[in-house]
Amino acid sequence: MKFTNGYWLLKPEFDMHFAVESYRAKKTGNCLEILCPTKKINGRGDLLNSATLTVAFSSPMENVIRVKVTHFKGKAARGPYFELNEAPVTPVIEETAEAYRFCSGELSAVIDKAPAGWRVSYQAGDQVLTESEYHGMAHAFHKPSGKSYMVESLNMDVGERVYGFGERFTPYVKNGQEISTWNSDGGTASEQAYKSIPFYMTNRGYGVFVENSGDVSFEVGSEKVERVQFSLEGEELCYDLIYGETPKKILERYTALTGRPALPPAWSFGLWLSTSFSTEYDEKTVASFIDGMAERRIPLSVFHFDCYWMKGYNWCDFRWDEETFPEPEKMLRRLKAKGLHICCWINPYIAQESPLFEEGMEKGYLLKKANGDVWQTDLWQAGMAIVDVTNPEARRWFTGYLEKLLDMGVDCFKTDFGERIPVREIEYFDHSDPLWMHNYYSYLYNKMVFECVEGKKGKGNAIVFARSATAGGQKYPVHWSGDNSATYASMAETLRSGLSISHSGFAFWSHDISGFEQTAPADVYKRWIAFGMLSSHSRLHGSTSYRVPWLFDEESCDVAREFTQLKCRLMPYLFNAALEAHEKGIPVMRPMMLEFPGDIACETCDTQYMLGESLLVAPVFHKDHHVDYYLPAGRWVNLLTGEAAEGGVWRHEVHGFHTLPLMVRENSAIPMGSVCDRPDYDYWEGLELHVYAPKDGEQIVRVPNSTASECHFYTIRTCDGKVTETSGQPSCKIIVHP
Repeated sequence: MKFTNGYWLLKPEFDMHFAVESYRAKKTGNCLEILCPTKKINGRGDLLNSATLTVAFSSPMENVIRVKVTHFKGKAARGPYFELNEAPVTPVIEETAEAYRFCSGELSAVIDKAPAGWRVSYQAGDQVLTESEYHGMAHAFHKPSGKSYMVESLNMDVGERVYGFGERFTPYVKNGQEISTWNSDGGTASEQAYKSIPFYMTNRGYGVFVENSGDVSFEVGSEKVERVQFSLEGEELCYDLIYGETPKKILERYTALTGRPALPPAWSFGLWLSTSFSTEYDEKTVASFIDGMAERRIPLSVFHFDCYWMKGYNWCDFRWDEETFPEPEKMLRRLKAKGLHICCWINPYIAQESPLFEEGMEKGYLLKKANGDVWQTDLWQAGMAIVDVTNPEARRWFTGYLEKLLDMGVDCFKTDFGERIPVREIEYFDHSDPLWMHNYYSYLYNKMVFECVEGKKGKGNAIVFARSATAGGQKYPVHWSGDNSATYASMAETLRSGLSISHSGFAFWSHDISGFEQTAPADVYKRWIAFGMLSSHSRLHGSTSYRVPWLFDEESCDVAREFTQLKCRLMPYLFNAALEAHEKGIPVMRPMMLEFPGDIACETCDTQYMLGESLLVAPVFHKDHHVDYYLPAGRWVNLLTGEAAEGGVWRHEVHGFHTLPLMVRENSAIPMGSVCDRPDYDYWEGLELHVYAPKDGEQIVRVPNSTASECHFYTIRTCDGKVTETSGQPSCKIIVHP
């Protein structure tokens, strides 16, 4: 949100009250509180007839400083509030003649005491990370509406780049963009987002998390070009400044605060196949897809039933359409006998024709207007209502129907929608603020379903396939990118969204291979297959047409087989990366700057990524087969072709549909399994350790089993490009790629 008219003037509709100086301070427990006048104080008369801002510094965990800026304290707190894992520390609070200093670990906030010299400098040791200074912190009053806003802006250094804000399809580096953290069902070709996260990180050693689940507006060098400004409606603004020696450390601390992802089951990393959205299908159609994949030796792990497993106009009633699936229990048994897991589409909306509507209305389980009426709309399903997820009884009612499906043989749910949550004249069961609930609804919705699945299937066996999210939603994987299109441009914007959400604490991410809307030409389909199978999770799904590969061309079957089998063989490596994500919050898909923070060329790379710490993936986005990508310094080897290359340069290559730049970092030991037709198997049986461009020294490779209940560690010693010694049980085969 913009408040100014150029650098000098305010917009005429706003009154602004900026923090001008630190008038006095007090220490309350582990909190330092600064009283800030909004005009220069020359004498006692200046203490009258003007606003003040109260700025409180505290620390929810080491190396994190929380800043709470308040204008009026009297507003009733209705919530909701993010669920945070705080580990409060005792800060060091010091005062000198020039400043107050608040320290948490290596991070300090230094508050200038100079008259009319408001400045807060955030420092790691002697390094200044960022500052809030002149015309930075403020209260704004919008005269036409009578609404109040709180504002903060933090300085950006020369060359500083900003990343994150959730799953954004806009340019990867967010400098120059205006970003609203307001979940919307806007597709992938717009500035809107299904997953809006009020968190960003920069290449200067820190991240900022705004603790507000409502509509936070960010101006990333787009109003004051030297600053990141953030603002929200209300009388209080709270943000956490998170220090990290590396980008990974920032994410470790952010996810320690907001939550680490659950570890998805190993079977979920295999290929998912869907009925697609509005296509015609029944058990015969489903069986033809599954048998067709088996006949072509394309490994399939999950079959997904999209919307029309339920009768039209009845979404959601959680009942199989008896005309299409007359014997669902028997059908599911037949599918599971083929080694498949089953996913069913759901959403939190109850259509008026659903038998659940009357029951939900009678028992007060549906979201209400302030006048007591059930809120309804015809957008999506006729007369639909929304489940009030703040009502514990409503949650038990909703998940009771899911439990019946889980008992029937369903393994997980695609938790679609959750973005179009109304805010006008709405009354929640727990009286939450509707503005704050708009995004937070997605958190409660996915948590509800995930915990339901976990309760039935057990810890380590739960997964959802979610579209909407807010901060903390990473705890309930996996998330997919939403409605993309069947083009190279949409494939590229999909990747940008994956990079952005990786910067936002989400470790497991997927997308609709070959695009949801329209039907891709065969070349796009084949290129997207390679990209999709080299993502943490992989799903074939579309809108009005099927996505089985033989409907594109015969080579599509070969490409699907090769890359799906490759992913299955890579599972010892990928599942270890997944375990690291669960333990530390480091995503499986990693933006280049996350893995190579000292390499300036990596800071803007948005058409390639690291898969785990050792594999570089550069999808091919061009019909003429060319790909341009950057290799950081060192020796690299293409895992598919064996070709070696020296890094520190941009490369231009041409690839057929069976290869792409899948480059292994020097001195990497990639554990590969012996099974290529499923992702969940005994990773230690027939294990191979492929050592690429070895350097002299020793490294330890962790290989978990497929439930992560046990890990084995292998020590590899190399000298003069050869492996001289290996230890670890059970034994494995060592293959060196110079």
